[in-house]
Amino acid sequence: MFSTQTRRTIMATAGAAIALASPMAMAHLGADGAPHIHDDQILGSLIDGALHPLTGLDHLAAMVSVGAWSALSLAPAGRKPDIKTIARAPAAFAGTLLVGALAGLAGITLPGVEPMIAASLLVLGLLLATRLQLGQSAGSALVAMFALFHGLAHGAELGGHAAAALTGMVASTALLHGIGMAAGLVLRDEGHRSKRWASRLAGGAVTMLGLSMLTPAIAAAI
Repeated sequence: MFSTQTRRTIMATAGAAIALASPMAMAHLGADGAPHIHDDQILGSLIDGALHPLTGLDHLAAMVSVGAWSALSLAPAGRKPDIKTIARAPAAFAGTLLVGALAGLAGITLPGVEPMIAASLLVLGLLLATRLQLGQSAGSALVAMFALFHGLAHGAELGGHAAAALTGMVASTALLHGIGMAAGLVLRDEGHRSKRWASRLAGGAVTMLGLSMLTPAIAAAI
């Protein structure tokens, strides 16, 4: 049977699945129609930027999933993972997210931002659930592509002091990646079937969130 720690992990994952399936899963503009309110002061903008990825479960789930999948799948099998290896894909996501946010702030847009965000959750959830192994370059390129659209969505909504807002956004993104990487390292042990199921449950929850967003996002974009 499962250990107490494993049962807690599974229960927490199931709780996350329920939360991710709730109607309030999309908190940024275009998903729930309500823009974030930003403070013109540096501190207020810093806080608002930091909260931005945390208040939309679509962005939050994507960033945590990137970190968890990287820790589970991008480090060489049979070898102890090092932080440089597992941080490569999260770093690519965070860097491209910043580029996308700068583009959004400048008024640059791309078609299909909301459908691509939904698709990113669908793909990242499947990657996490299956622990699909990709090369480091391929994995980094994949998550970077999705990060561009997440960044565009963020940048179009950020206000106040731009530099402070972007700093806060990148800081919270790094935090979410770190949480995901830590969770992935905990679930990495292949000798425990329960840990495999925990990652499947988490990935399945993210996939279901992506599916729930995809059809409305496509309909809105047409």
